Amino acid sequence: MEKRKIELLAPGGDIDAIKAAILAGANAVYCGLDKFNARNRAANISFDDLQGILRLAHQNDCEVFLTLNIIILENEIPSLITLLNKLVNTSIDGVIVQDLGMLYLLFKYFKRLKIHASTQFTTHNQAQIKFLSRLNSTRVNLSRELNIKEIQKLSEFGHQHQVQTEVFVHGSNCISFSGLCYISSVQTGNSGNRGRCSQPCRDRYERTAEGKEYPLNLKDNSAWYNLKELYDAGVYSLKIEGRIKKYDYVYSVVDAWKKHIQTFFKQNEISDRNSILYKVFNRDFSNTLLKGDINKDMFIDNPRDHSILHLSEINKYNSDEELEKDRLKLYAEKEDIKASIESKIKQVNAIKAPLKISLSGKCSSPLKVRIATPDKTFVVESGITLSDKGTQELNYNSVIKRFKAFNETEYFIDKIDFEGIKSTLYLPFKELTSLKKKILFILNDSRENLEPVVLPKLNRSKVLNNLPRLSILISSENDIEIGTETSADIYFQLPNCFGDKLDQYLDLFRKNNQLIPWFPSLLIDENFDSAVRFLEQLQPKLIVTNNTGIAQEAYEKGIDWIAGPQLNVVNSYSLLALKENLNCSGSFISNEINKNQIKAIKSPENFKLFYSIYHPIVLMTSRQCLFHQVTGCHKNKIDDTCIQNCVKSSTIVNSKNESLFLEKTEGNYHNIYNETNFLNTDIVSDLPETFSNFFIDLRDITSKTKIDIDKAKLIKLFEDLCNGNQEAETQIKQVIYPTTNVQYKRGI
Repeated sequence: MEKRKIELLAPGGDIDAIKAAILAGANAVYCGLDKFNARNRAANISFDDLQGILRLAHQNDCEVFLTLNIIILENEIPSLITLLNKLVNTSIDGVIVQDLGMLYLLFKYFKRLKIHASTQFTTHNQAQIKFLSRLNSTRVNLSRELNIKEIQKLSEFGHQHQVQTEVFVHGSNCISFSGLCYISSVQTGNSGNRGRCSQPCRDRYERTAEGKEYPLNLKDNSAWYNLKELYDAGVYSLKIEGRIKKYDYVYSVVDAWKKHIQTFFKQNEISDRNSILYKVFNRDFSNTLLKGDINKDMFIDNPRDHSILHLSEINKYNSDEELEKDRLKLYAEKEDIKASIESKIKQVNAIKAPLKISLSGKCSSPLKVRIATPDKTFVVESGITLSDKGTQELNYNSVIKRFKAFNETEYFIDKIDFEGIKSTLYLPFKELTSLKKKILFILNDSRENLEPVVLPKLNRSKVLNNLPRLSILISSENDIEIGTETSADIYFQLPNCFGDKLDQYLDLFRKNNQLIPWFPSLLIDENFDSAVRFLEQLQPKLIVTNNTGIAQEAYEKGIDWIAGPQLNVVNSYSLLALKENLNCSGSFISNEINKNQIKAIKSPENFKLFYSIYHPIVLMTSRQCLFHQVTGCHKNKIDDTCIQNCVKSSTIVNSKNESLFLEKTEGNYHNIYNETNFLNTDIVSDLPETFSNFFIDLRDITSKTKIDIDKAKLIKLFEDLCNGNQEAETQIKQVIYPTTNVQYKRGI
């Protein structure tokens, strides 16, 4: 039986890298414009560049996907719509998105554009795929932390819902789940959700007890030896990471993988010829996530290029002289490879094609417009005849005014020839516009040119109650009694991993029916199934969820739900997506944005807005064991008992003498928290009629922040603050210290 096709998807940070990917045989390339994409450090391309790239790629049977994979601020929506109005009339093969609001806008107004869900959506369970499918996503990039079994389950489900799955097979690994990392945002103001990650996880830290100076630094990902398993799992696209890499890296990696796939298809075997991958930049390689074998060997205590060290490991030199000889040989080989690839990419152009326009006609006959491109020549005629009288003279200015739209295609107007017009003639602008549309239809491969979308004006709705209500998060049964002493809503956090404790949690909520379930961002495989059973058996009236899969389940089951803070909502259209597509009743607004960015957001009618004014700041969440590199562990790898039973904490210290707090609790993945907690009482007076609820997180999470009073008294102070007591604000700042609200001041 003939094998199904599998796509090789390559990165393109600049034009040379894109050309390199195409020449090396990529089936598709993903690239970003100079805004709205998650690789700000890449060179990126202009819109005109994109049109030329589309032309070159499609001539070589290569698709192009545009990365629009960042969260979008409210004031950016007009320029985003301008871009989408242009994109929808190109031959782009898909757009990669992260933001719920952009997903909504594409779903509602730009149905021609194929939607790919970015890895920033952290897709790891079936209901998330269903949710994305309902908003017209045709492909999802699965979380990098998943193993083959989990990938297969999601790929099969995706196939049932006409959604392709895409998996990273080569390149950098992130220590945090993508989309849930805030370390760069908090520490430097460079948000990873805005494409500005400064990679503090790769930085040097004070030497740990285990003797490591780069305790968060992972080896690179390589699924080279898992190709057959990924194919058998039903994965549609194999994605190479690296939009900040140069053309020689891109060509070398794509070429190696292309040949690898061809060998697999022709000979049904996995090649071991991957030596070229060690000759371009790498941090050594690991496939332990795919194997489901999460162990300490996936770390490397050196963020720099591993090529030379790899030589030492495989050759075991007897002397430094032998190593130096091979090191120089490797550098020379790299330069030869670079020169060879540079020569190849110089031979191809990724530029728009010239368009020659010739006009001919006479009075009482139609205007004939002859269009000549390097690929084709065609003629269109006006529907009405030319006249020797009128108000709109046919001349260069009148023609270029109507035909300048051709410059927005894969072509540019090189010449307009009037030699076929021998006298002064007239043709209404309306008819020139009709001709323009006919020509665009042919130039755009028989696709109608769509008129620009104009968004309806959003009205600002009033807050649903006069004074904001307080909401509190707890995670310990010892704190449940504080709910009896307050009128605040009490949320109780459920774990990432239920294990065999589902019945215990059901019993807890049945005995304490005032508790509102709070679902975490990450619920993978059987833990998601347990969370769904929890919903089915408890049938709560209201939940808060940071996981869109649980949101989808709540919607289907008719359960009222609130979108949690880690959904990172920053614009009005995300709120509309939640309300209109999932019947959400309220949403947290992201803590990454500042006063003015929040103020610009318009809430839908009868929709509550929430904001966290006090919480420990989670910088990242990881499926890896963070303690292997810090304090050590008697186990070399994570097993089920680790997730369910391990309770540990420690710190690492960066070059600025700032502490990061590592914490592992029962049933949860590893988290890293900021040195000080977030406290923002300013927002209560800054935006008095914006929020229905203010939220405080009273879980027992260690940081340098101290609280000098008990939780019941602290809750009373926050309630007083919500009720407009200004003295309460002063008291809160006196009893909780030190704290930060730098994100609120700075924004993104």
